[in-house]
Amino acid sequence: MNETVSGYRFKPDDLGVGRRTPGISIFMRVRNGADFLEAAIRSHADAVDEIVAVHNQCTDSSDAILHRLAADLGPKLRVIHYPDRVFPPGSEGHAREVADSPASFVNMSNFALAQTRHTIAMKLDDDHVAIADRFARLAARVRSNAFRLNETLCFSGINLARGADGTIGVPAHEPLVGTGDHFLFEVRPDTFFRHDPRFEHFHHADPRVFGDITYWHLKYLKAGLGFANYEMDETPNPRFERKKKRLMENRSLLTIAELAARQPAWAGLARHLPLPEKTRLKLARAHALRTDPPALDRATLGSALGETHDDHDPR
Repeated sequence: MNETVSGYRFKPDDLGVGRRTPGISIFMRVRNGADFLEAAIRSHADAVDEIVAVHNQCTDSSDAILHRLAADLGPKLRVIHYPDRVFPPGSEGHAREVADSPASFVNMSNFALAQTRHTIAMKLDDDHVAIADRFARLAARVRSNAFRLNETLCFSGINLARGADGTIGVPAHEPLVGTGDHFLFEVRPDTFFRHDPRFEHFHHADPRVFGDITYWHLKYLKAGLGFANYEMDETPNPRFERKKKRLMENRSLLTIAELAARQPAWAGLARHLPLPEKTRLKLARAHALRTDPPALDRATLGSALGETHDDHDPR
């Protein structure tokens, strides 16, 4: 399915909660994601029931990749073009636009969510490549519960970056990503994105619980180190400027084994204590990494990166 929708304004009724069928839907907001877009989609596709990819303002080959994948994957992948000018999170335009403006990233995000058809949904970024067995286990957990959730089931990822010599590993200064901002959730009338001057804020009332570490985060391996879509040349953003500067100044890499060994041994106990939600999520993440570190899936990740066997091995 390939279509174009312009001038859309989100209304909560568009979520169509009553018409949804049991299953897991992924929705994507794609802008110039060609580097890892195919790997992101293919590595998640087998574990879910549909993927809705909304592409916007792409000047690379993202749209061609999506259309080719749609022909290959059939009804499982639906591709929609959202042609309106959309301001990126963190920009002055984003801060200015109201939530239901066609130019708002919030509105486009809600549009993508509203196109999904199943009871459970999750957002996927074009630089998230699944750790296939771990994501499949998490999806199976949802299926075993008859596609019902009374909690927001969070998952995290492991950052990868290039060191000063060009090899690939886990950046020592920022090894992990995700403390509750990526998750599976049950779609309800009030589960949608709200406007925050800095970004799109997803509203959900269910408590957040940690599921697993399920993906490799390849943002820092993209062209422009993953910051190109923020239009920082036009509207400088101090937060993103600091992140980019830290990445360029800190090139030390870890292996997965080294990263796992750094996690606190007491995290498995502490995560059950009455602690703030974000602290509990971080401790549960640390426990999962220390007790069950993921293996590098070269069949998926290696081909996406174009790795050779003498690259730095982040196992």
